[in-house]
Amino acid sequence: MSVLPLDRERRRKVEEGRAYLQDGVLSHLEMLEAQAHEAALKQEETEQQEEKLARLKARVRELRLRRDELRAKVDLQQQRLLEKEGVVTSGVSEAARPSDRAVLEWKIKNVQAMLQVFYLTGISGKLTKHGVCFCISTAYEGTYLDSYYLDLVTKLEVQIRRHSVPVFIPLEQLAKKYLQTDIKRFLSVLSDHLNAYVGRRYQADQLQERFSDRLEGTLQRNSLCNVLVFKYNTSGDKQAFPFRAKLLYGDLCRSLPTEAVISCTPDAPASLAERTAAHSDVFRRVALHKAFDSFSSPEESLDQAP
Repeated sequence: MSVLPLDRERRRKVEEGRAYLQDGVLSHLEMLEAQAHEAALKQEETEQQEEKLARLKARVRELRLRRDELRAKVDLQQQRLLEKEGVVTSGVSEAARPSDRAVLEWKIKNVQAMLQVFYLTGISGKLTKHGVCFCISTAYEGTYLDSYYLDLVTKLEVQIRRHSVPVFIPLEQLAKKYLQTDIKRFLSVLSDHLNAYVGRRYQADQLQERFSDRLEGTLQRNSLCNVLVFKYNTSGDKQAFPFRAKLLYGDLCRSLPTEAVISCTPDAPASLAERTAAHSDVFRRVALHKAFDSFSSPEESLDQAP
């Protein structure tokens, strides 16, 4: 009679084990379905962003073409004004040389023409009683970021009266090189520096905000954001950060690094160490936060599973 209770107990444990396994399998399937759905949403979002970026790039090409056409027209107008006013004279008597007022009027006309040209490239301005005040608007991939101001005195020698350009931007060097001989070139190069700087800063901010769980501590960066150092993982494991990145931006007019040094901790699995070269290549080709989007893909996570 004592055998029957034992048989019932064994059957009960077997049934409980089956139920537990069934629940575990279902939970695992639900988790996989949720991950697949999330991956599909990210893929759709990525495709939409790529389409938007393609449209913006086409618009930029169109605006640059229009800018070049306007610049050519302005250069032609300048040449005609020079010929008409006699600003460039060789072997001409002093009486035939233009007065300081004529030169100043020519410079004002030149500035007005530049304002029209730069309006299409994120640079606008207005005439002031001292000369002209320029506004350089910056953006990254269609996202407006900051505006910087430059107040110029347009006398016989052009001077910077005041500005809001950050101190770490090489404004003084650019002014010495271009300001007196080619104001258009000066503004264009300064705009490249500012847009590249805010682009680097924007990427670092996006990485810190969107992927803080993938970073160990705070991302280290200097004022110019041309040196970034951080430790990271790609699996979401808050206890392990096997990768260390040092991004160097040798070209200050670019928002992508010229060098990406990626290393792994000594105790990291070989499968992770093998991916450092691939990560370095991605960092040099893709915006920082978009690189982490690619690291979050199911394929990347599966490949790096120990």
